[in-house]
Amino acid sequence: MRITEVEQKIRAAIAPSSLAVIDQSHLHSGHAGDRPHGQSHYHAIITASAFEGQNRVARQRMVYAALGSMVGNEVHALSMDLRTP
Repeated sequence: MRITEVEQKIRAAIAPSSLAVIDQSHLHSGHAGDRPHGQSHYHAIITASAFEGQNRVARQRMVYAALGSMVGNEVHALSMDLRTP
């Protein structure tokens, strides 16, 4: 399942103390990037000490870097709630 791969990549790169990745593909049915099988639109809630001292954009870049080529391919859209402990 794609959500597992997303979680594994984030855990390996950022070592979050808390991580939840929610598949929200059903909310985007008929929109750009919609795929018949879903698994394309996600919301991630991540708490990590790695985010300390980083602004919102820097935190998002860390997550995008962790996901690498998945972004724009397997992962069409990703909204994020990025927190420090």
